[in-house]
Formats: sequence, C-alpha cells, structure tokens
Amino acid sequence: MLALILIEVKGGEDLDRIRPSKSVFLLYLVPITLFFSFVVIVPILYALYYSFFEWSGGPLRTFNGLENFRTLIADEIFWLSFRNNVYITVLCMIGQIGIAYVFAMMLSTRVAKLKGIHRTLCYFPVTLSAVVIGFIWSMIYDYRFGMLNALLRSAGHGDLQQAWLSNNDWVLTFASIPVVWQYIGLYMVIFLAAFTAVDKHVIEMSEIDGANGFQRMVLIMMPLMKHTFVVALILCISGNMKIFDHIFVMTSGGPGNATMVMAMYAYNVSFLRHNLGYGNAISIGILVLSFVIILGVRGIMRLATKDQEVEV
Repeated sequence: MLALILIEVKGGEDLDRIRPSKSVFLLYLVPITLFFSFVVIVPILYALYYSFFEWSGGPLRTFNGLENFRTLIADEIFWLSFRNNVYITVLCMIGQIGIAYVFAMMLSTRVAKLKGIHRTLCYFPVTLSAVVIGFIWSMIYDYRFGMLNALLRSAGHGDLQQAWLSNNDWVLTFASIPVVWQYIGLYMVIFLAAFTAVDKHVIEMSEIDGANGFQRMVLIMMPLMKHTFVVALILCISGNMKIFDHIFVMTSGGPGNATMVMAMYAYNVSFLRHNLGYGNAISIGILVLSFVIILGVRGIMRLATKDQEVEV
C-alpha cells in the first residue's frame, strides 16, 4: 500500500513537472487569439462601424446613425429572406442530422458490410465545393437535359416534367435538397465517433432484453448521445443561417425572391446596388438573429436534458 502511495505521489510530481506554467500556456494561446481576432472580431467591428454610414464604397461616407437599422426592421425582403433561412435550416436539421443518425446506426451494426467504403462514399460530397454541388444539381434539375426529367420520361411520366427551379411554390425545397445531401456525411462521421464512447455492454443488454433496432436507436442511443445532438444542431444552424453558395449558383435568389436568403440579400445590396452601409447593417442583423436562434436552441436542449436527468 505504501509503495502504491509513493508511486502515485511520484506520478503526480512528474505530471506537475511536465505541465507548462500558466505564462507558457497563455503564450501558446496568443497566436491563435490574434489570428481569430484578425479574421473574425475585427471584421465584425468594422461591419458594425460602417453600418452607421450611408456609403456606396467610395472615399466619402455620410453618418446617418441608426437609419440603416430602422430601414432593416421595416425591410420586407430581409424578413422574407430570414424566413427562407429558417425554412432551409429546419429542413437541414431534419434531413442532415436525421438521415445521418440513421446511416450511422446502420453502419454501427454487426450485419453491415464494407463499412469503410460506405463511410467514404457518404462523406465524399462534403469534400466538394458548394459551387460544384450547386452546378451538379442545377444540371440535374435542368428542364431539357436534366437527369430528373429524363428519368420521368423513361418511366413513362413525362407529364410530370417541369422546370424545377422555376416553381415558386417548391423551389426553396428543391434548392435545399442539395444542401441536405452534401452534409449528411459530415454528421454521420460525428455520430459514428460518438458511438465509440457508448458502453458496448449497454447495447448488448438491450439486445438481451429484446429491444429491436428502432427501440435501441430512439430509446437508448439518443438519450446517451444528447450532447452530440446539441453540437450537431448548433453546427447545422450556424451553417445554414449563413448559406450563400448553393443558392447563388442554382437560383441567385429567384424566381423573384422565392429563394432569397439573408447572405444573398446582403450581397445584392452591397455589391449590386452599391449600398455598402446598408449591406453592413444586414450583416449585423444576420449575426444577431443567428446568435439569438442558437441561444434559444441551446436553452431548449438544456431544459430537455435536465428533464431527462430528473426522470432518470
């Protein structure tokens, strides 16, 4: 017993000797802090500063106080863009995270074969540029030469052909499908990594108790992975509230403003209408709304997990 205590004390002393001092630790943080400040904090402060001016991009700026933000609050197109962002985000939360979780569960079973190939194929779209994905799906949706209409013609349903990205009622949904498809693999990898932290005995005991695959997926694995779901939701919301590339390539916000999103609207106002002051105000609005939504989701998830802990 005394030998064990001596070993533990000696081990603790060795760890203290190896552990860097606070000054060294802070010195390690300086480069990444400066880099983060330069690429994130400074641009946000500049955007906030220029949002108080009427500015077309030249050397002359006219201070107009909060006028840009008053215009933003009454801007119907901005709020339409916000609703479109929320719609895309909800679809992606259901599609990206939901489908990724199902795929991860399927690949974690014993009966799954060629798991490495399946993981690679599912993750491959993530490695492609959003612009490339947009062009690929634009060709799929093309009225005359697109794969989708060609399949309908070959199946004898030529009457269902349409200009998919010109349908005002469904174009936002059609434009969201490529976004869902591209990032399923990302969340699948996150869930597969989380599965490794789950005790295998829990799964084995559930199988002995007669739980089927659906029950294990919903009633056992989901509560154990609640923190992973929180991370996935935050990533999904933050990514889709600033979506731009896919929409720019496929529809440019059209037809009309049916697929207009906030980042696309900020781009149009800033660089097509040359109203950089108001464009910066829109950017600040995107930041604030995204921050509020993320905080709201985190609060809801925290309350949900607390309720589960109390019930347990």
